Order: sequence, then structure tokens, then C-alpha cells
Amino acid sequence: MNERIQKLLAVAGIASRREAERWIADGRVTVNGKKAQLGDRATRFDEIRVDGRLLNLEDAGTSRRVLVYNKPVGEVCTRNDPEGRPTVFDHLPKTKGERWINIGRLDINTSGLLLFTTDGDLANKLMHPSSGVDREYAVRVRGEVDDAMIERLKEGVLLEDGMARFTDVRYFDGEGQNKWYHVVLMEGKNREVRRLWESQDVTVSRLKRVRYGCIFLPSNVPVGTWVELGQREVNDLADLVGMERKKTKRMIGREKEQFQRVAKRQKIRQHANPRRSTKAAARPKKKV
Repeated sequence: MNERIQKLLAVAGIASRREAERWIADGRVTVNGKKAQLGDRATRFDEIRVDGRLLNLEDAGTSRRVLVYNKPVGEVCTRNDPEGRPTVFDHLPKTKGERWINIGRLDINTSGLLLFTTDGDLANKLMHPSSGVDREYAVRVRGEVDDAMIERLKEGVLLEDGMARFTDVRYFDGEGQNKWYHVVLMEGKNREVRRLWESQDVTVSRLKRVRYGCIFLPSNVPVGTWVELGQREVNDLADLVGMERKKTKRMIGREKEQFQRVAKRQKIRQHANPRRSTKAAARPKKKV
């Protein structure tokens, strides 16, 4: 089947559609020896290269994988950070012939549920505002909160980038100045939860995402660790946005052994561990 090149790369989990479009615009993609242009189409059996590296796309889009990651405070949601800060990709398991794409983002000071998939189309669909996928957060606020404030937050507040609102706000726990609430959003603007509360002169002291659509943060996934979703949960995500169901990838042999070994070695990390600098890593250890 002929498909736009950026869609083919996204379905294969090589890149998101937007990223693939940038690669094509920058002249990094060739098809059968010719430089690709935006709008060009190809099949999974064509010779497609990125930066000269041949991609194997014969099985592209035949399966999908999804990870649930419990993000600690201190990690950024980018693959390569120019400031050298720890990223959410640092502790994910390696993949063969594909890569993890994050579904949405969390700012550096927000913890909790972050989804990753190898299916770029699924990621794009789950993030797009037209899909109406809601996100739920547990938030600890400091300040006086009354019923009138909660109604304003649900009706809508004009922020610098437009109207924003919570579709639901519920008291959860706490007394005095520090209280926990659960809030629900239908989209994910930058720092939207914090900015909505701050618009009411209330300070957010802790923020954690606990749900993305139909997927809740499992209680058996400690901070800093991940777990791969099974077929039923992956099907539920596809159904949520009206996409075709696909089988989860079946690992065998060495790939399966390596994955299980990495899963067992995971460590709980309440806060991100700072990256070691290249100089520090290369410095020889002192003899005792």
C-alpha cells in the first residue's frame, strides 16, 4: 500500500509524523536513491533511508507496544536535552528496529503517569485535541479554596494563551492550608494545571498525573519504573480513539531474555538521578 512517507515512518515507530516531516524537509530521507519531498508516497518494500541508514519496514505497523512509566520529578520529556538534564528516555528498555514515542508530556516538576508507544499514529491520535482524551491529575495546593473558586475553574479561566478549564475538580484529602484535589483536563497545554490554580492565587506544591484516558497509573509501578501493557489494555487505547486493533509484539529468544533482565533490574527513584558528565565518567578511579 502506498502511504505518505511521514505516515509510514510514524506507523513503524521510527519517528512521529511531525518529526518525520522535519527529516524530509531537511533532506535527510531518500526513497530508492532519490531525495524525498513532502507529499511523496512509498511502500514498506521500497528502499527508504534516513541519513543513509537503510530502514527495514517490511513489518511496519503490524504490531504495537505501549509502556506505562511512573515519571519522577527532575526528568524532562525530550530525547536529547541540550542542558544535559536526565530525560524520561534514559531508563526505558531498548527496542529492536523501532523506538519509543512519548504520548504527551509532563514538565520537569510533575511526576506520574507517562505513556510510551512504538506506534507513532497511535501516539498522534491520543494527543490530538480532536480525540477528546482526558487526563487526570492529583494536585496538592496551598491556599484557601472555596466552592466559588472551584466553579470558576470548571467554567473556564482566560489564560495568556486562551481559555482553559477543568472538566472536573474533586476534593481528595488534607486539612488546613494544604489540600489534595483530583482534577481532569481534556487537553494538555503547557503547565495548564499549575496555571489554572495560580490564576486563583493558589500555589501548587505537588502535581502527579494518575490517568491518561482509560489507563490508570498502576499501584504496582513504583516511581522511576515502567511496565509494558498487555493486549487488553493496548486494545482499550486503540478503541478509545477509534483505531484499528493490532497485536502486541511477541518477543522471543535473546530479545525476550534481555527485556526481562532489564525489567528486573529497575530501581525506585523518587527523584531523577543527575547525569554523570563525560569528563567525570572518563576520569580514572583512585586506588585505595
